[in-house]
Amino acid sequence: MSVRTAFAGMRRVADVVFRAGCPDCRARFELGASALRLAVGATSKTTFYSFTCPECGASVRKPAGERIVELLTGGGVRTLRLHSTL
Repeated sequence: MSVRTAFAGMRRVADVVFRAGCPDCRARFELGASALRLAVGATSKTTFYSFTCPECGASVRKPAGERIVELLTGGGVRTLRLHSTL
């Protein structure tokens, strides 16, 4: 079942919270959709999500597979579609 199907017909959804971790300071925390950004590229190597660690301030960038993209977009994370210049 897709996220879209699961939420179909719902009028109001509670704020979605995502669990994340920082590879620099090893902190684990929860972030709201507004704290994350998703970039969808032409390939899996150019598709990623990013956030700023609330503990140490590091910029974190992690790869996003198909399932992660589905969860993040379904949870309201802003998405940037990357276009090829070719």
